Amino acid sequence: MSRANEPMDHEYDGIQEFDNPTPAWWHLIFLGSVVFAFVYFVHYDLNPTSWTIHDHHRVAQVRELQRMFAEIGTLKPDERTILTVARDPKWGAVAEGIFASNCRSCHGENGEGLVGPNLTDDAYKNVKVVTDIFKVINGGAANGAMPAWGVRLHPNEQILVASYVALLRGKRLTGLAPDGEVIAPWPEVGADAPSEAPADAPAEG
Repeated sequence: MSRANEPMDHEYDGIQEFDNPTPAWWHLIFLGSVVFAFVYFVHYDLNPTSWTIHDHHRVAQVRELQRMFAEIGTLKPDERTILTVARDPKWGAVAEGIFASNCRSCHGENGEGLVGPNLTDDAYKNVKVVTDIFKVINGGAANGAMPAWGVRLHPNEQILVASYVALLRGKRLTGLAPDGEVIAPWPEVGADAPSEAPADAPAEG
C-alpha cells in the first residue's frame, strides 16, 4: 500500500515529513541525462571525425582575427611596423596571446628560453636586423628546429609576433644563457602608426 501523502514515522523539532516519492518525470530526466552523456562521450571523445572544443576555438579565433585585421589592414614586415605595432596596448595584447599559443612551449612563458633560445638578451644566431625576426618566424631556422610559421599563421600574426619578440629584447630574464652573437641595438623609431601594405600587394608567407 502506498504511503504517498502520509506522514512518515519520524519527526525533527516537531516537524513531520510526508512520504512523497520522487515523481516519474524526474526519473525520466535523470535517465535521459545519462543516455545523453553516453552518446556525447562516444561522439566527441571516441569518434575521430567529430569536432572538438579546440576546433570550435580555432574557428572562433580565425573569425575574430579576420574582424580585427579588417580594422588594422595588411601590415608590412618593415622595421617601423615591427618596432611599433606591439607597443599599442590592444595589438600588444593580441601579439602576446599569439606568442603564448604558439611560442612559449619552446621559448618560455616570457621569452626566457626553454628549448628555444632566450629572447630577452642581446645575442642572436639568425638575426642581424629587426626585420630578420619576421624572416625567421616566416621561414624557420636551424634546419627546422625553429619551424616555419609562414604556412600556419596569418602574415599579420607573424608581424605581431615579430614585434612582440623585438620588444622582449633587453628584459634579460633569468633563463637560458645567451646563444649567438651580440648585435647592435634596434634603431630608435617613433611610435607612429604601423605601415600597411598596398591593397594590391601580395601577402608574404
